[in-house]
Amino acid sequence: MHISILLMEQIAELFLMIFMGFLIVKTGLLKDDDSKVLSKIVLYLIIPCVIINAFQVDYTMDTVKGLLIALAASVMIQIILLIILSVLGKLLHLNEVEIASVYYSNSGNLIVPIVTFILGQEWVLYGCVFMSVQLVFLWTHCKKIISREPSYDWKKIVLNINMISIFIGIILFFTRIRLPEIIGNTLSAVGSMIGPASMFVTGILFAGMNLKQIFANKKVYFISFLRLIAVPLFSLVLLKFSHLASLSADGNQIMLIVFLAVITPSASTVTQMCQVYGNDSRYASAINVVTTLFSIITMPLMVMLFQMIV
Repeated sequence: MHISILLMEQIAELFLMIFMGFLIVKTGLLKDDDSKVLSKIVLYLIIPCVIINAFQVDYTMDTVKGLLIALAASVMIQIILLIILSVLGKLLHLNEVEIASVYYSNSGNLIVPIVTFILGQEWVLYGCVFMSVQLVFLWTHCKKIISREPSYDWKKIVLNINMISIFIGIILFFTRIRLPEIIGNTLSAVGSMIGPASMFVTGILFAGMNLKQIFANKKVYFISFLRLIAVPLFSLVLLKFSHLASLSADGNQIMLIVFLAVITPSASTVTQMCQVYGNDSRYASAINVVTTLFSIITMPLMVMLFQMIV
């Protein structure tokens, strides 16, 4: 119950950030189109800083074991969900924005502040494992469907700054190289902007929408149900029967962190990619806002269910 209350407080804070982004447009200081610049800053600067900084922890066998458990859980969930949603997407006639919004959680923006707030900074690394796995899918599967490209450009994928950041972070961790304090502090400071900056983008886009039209769209609520209820429940079953939690003394905590990453609202990165690659960013932002609003209730409930079952 304590964790659920802390979650409600954290999500409420993030929703207030969305409201700030909304206000800055409504007062005439910015236009909703100005969010594209901020989207690129989040995608290509802030997220890489978060990744590299997360891997700057002490190398121990317990940490390595925890990383492998988190990796196994994250890969399992991502692959199985992708297969299921690929089939459901065709059966339910979901477009690429809807599929991406259901499949991709907002772990990249929320897992760091949420885990830090609830469990402490030392646990953030395990959340970044899920985030790193999801980034691989974001810059392959998600980029392909959002940009409507006919095939993968593996050169662009491998040389993407986010993918490079993952490789750098892993190499630094396993070689036990710690960055100079001034660089580490800079990465930490820039990375700490991920939550506010991403929420501002959503709020700025939201301000340019027809609110009545958004909340009258029944499809948004169906997508929200899939993202916040169906996907978490299925993931909870996977984590329960995988028995991965039994492999480590910290197994339950690690599984909780992976589960927290799964049950977040739809990824604001989908909105940012829609902006960059010319897809329906307003619709993606509407789904992001509605799922963020509902997650104030659904995330604490899902955590309570996790504690009862796992």
